[in-house]
Amino acid sequence: MSDGRRKRELARADRVLPGVWRLRLPMDTAGVPHVNAYAINAGNGAILVDCGMNAPGSFAQLERALDQAGMKIEHIKLLVCTHAHSDHYGMAAPVCEAAGCELWMHPAHQHATAPATDPERATRRRIEVARHSGVPMSEIERYQEGDRGGWRGGIAAVRMPDRELREGDEIDSDLGRWKVVETPGHAPSHIVLHQPETRLLISGDHLLGRPTLFFDYGYTSDPVGEYVTALERVRVLDVDLVLAGHGRPVRGYTQLVDAHATLVGEALDRTRAALADGPVTAFDAAPSILGFEGRPIPPVALSWAMSMALSYLRRLERTGEAERVEGADDDTAETWRLVQP
Repeated sequence: MSDGRRKRELARADRVLPGVWRLRLPMDTAGVPHVNAYAINAGNGAILVDCGMNAPGSFAQLERALDQAGMKIEHIKLLVCTHAHSDHYGMAAPVCEAAGCELWMHPAHQHATAPATDPERATRRRIEVARHSGVPMSEIERYQEGDRGGWRGGIAAVRMPDRELREGDEIDSDLGRWKVVETPGHAPSHIVLHQPETRLLISGDHLLGRPTLFFDYGYTSDPVGEYVTALERVRVLDVDLVLAGHGRPVRGYTQLVDAHATLVGEALDRTRAALADGPVTAFDAAPSILGFEGRPIPPVALSWAMSMALSYLRRLERTGEAERVEGADDDTAETWRLVQP
């Protein structure tokens, strides 16, 4: 996050191979300095995969990266979003308007478009979930004070897809056809794009070169389970180079898939350990689940931490290993405990 002392990075373009450019777009977000978009040659124009987060100057940054790749915004003939999180979808509306192009995206985008359409309702829901999970009101208030953008932060305007992408759909380019693979978990709307001939995978946030996990909680019944299933779905793909949503392109595909699966397994083990001593709220269990080792969760990470902790708890509930105990009244938080064999 910008603190006035760090000069904001400038966008740049790096050629991955002939016909494919990585557009490195800066972000003013703590711990995530940039997001990748990809420009792929297609006839007399280009397909843009993901478009970055909306923020002051972000459109000019995208234009700067495109210029380095020898393109202009009007060369974009199609925008494809790997998922509807703001750093991948946030500039979809202005990009489509300026380029006169369509947006293609998975139809399960309500996890982002619904809150952006009605941010007050989304905030009320988030507070309700936090209270039922044992988050003290003092922590909720501290989080709200630091939440500068709210649910609309990073999304210029809600732009609905012109075409809904599903498993097996294909997108034509000069490199050949990119095949759509549905990969929910990180987000309900997540897809990856596989190009078999060149053995490329545009992985969004499903696989990252530095393995990292996040799950959107509250939109599907079991995001962790969906993610694990999606990992197995992509494991069988013939991939040489992964073009991820953050970081540099990376090889070692099977090992990368294994590393992400290992992270999930380790987090579930920590979740079991957090419940071992008896009923506990999600808020009290979260530091152990996420490896904070007794340190409190900073307010800026509270929303992330609760989404992750609740996702892992829900996974153990779905597998029959844990159960939730409803609070006695609206002011009493629910607790979680292991199911005794």
